Amino acid sequence: MKKNIKALLLITLLALFVGGCSTTKASDKVITVGASPTPHAKILEAARAALLADGYTLVIKEFTDYVLPNTALNSGDLDANYFQHVPYLTDFNAKNGTKLSSVLAVHFEPLGLYPGKTTSIATLKDGATIAVPNDKSNETRALALLQDNGLITVNPAKLASEDATILDITSNPRNFKFTELEAVQIPRALADVDLAVINGNYALEAKIEKSVLLTESKDSAAAKKYANILVVQTGKETTAKAKELIKVLGSQAIKDFITANFYPTVIPA
Repeated sequence: MKKNIKALLLITLLALFVGGCSTTKASDKVITVGASPTPHAKILEAARAALLADGYTLVIKEFTDYVLPNTALNSGDLDANYFQHVPYLTDFNAKNGTKLSSVLAVHFEPLGLYPGKTTSIATLKDGATIAVPNDKSNETRALALLQDNGLITVNPAKLASEDATILDITSNPRNFKFTELEAVQIPRALADVDLAVINGNYALEAKIEKSVLLTESKDSAAAKKYANILVVQTGKETTAKAKELIKVLGSQAIKDFITANFYPTVIPA
């Protein structure tokens, strides 16, 4: 009887061990990536077949904000995320104590100036209201875009340090009013403002990209600095999953997909 019990225990432990090993191996071949719905999740979807051909199953988790995909990655709920640029990531790490690192620049989304109650820059009246993103890096970009197009002047030191806000506007001869909003909310506020500076992904989601009045240049310094990146936990930059994502998302096939489906709102990096 004792021998039978020992044999049964041995078989049970062996089954658990084998089951545990197979579960581990299966999870090693599943890559979970957090992303904004458009264009990031769509670009990832285009990479699914190539990943599968290399033996990896892709799971895409969509996020509609700029905070949760970083906290989820930092806690280990994701293998990577794809939605942000380096200045935003640097600021997020500093403020939140997260340890996340960029491993690949995938594409650039020029910030654009979009019509609200006013349909063109030519008809923009003095005292008009302009909406800008309220996060540090994107607000700096928005103000730089408005300055580059002659609407305002901003403290150059604040632009250089990438922490400019509307309080750093040094010249506003036409007395424009500025509304600072979370980037994701700005397309919904167009009816309440004259013009708005909007991130490319949110313009695509709102299906307003064709109405853009002007954008950052694809050849500008911003195009390099603010490229949207693939991010992993610091220390995991050379894991098999990271290398696989870098290989596929950096491929010519993905660049061609971006150009064919999103240019000029989204430009391959």
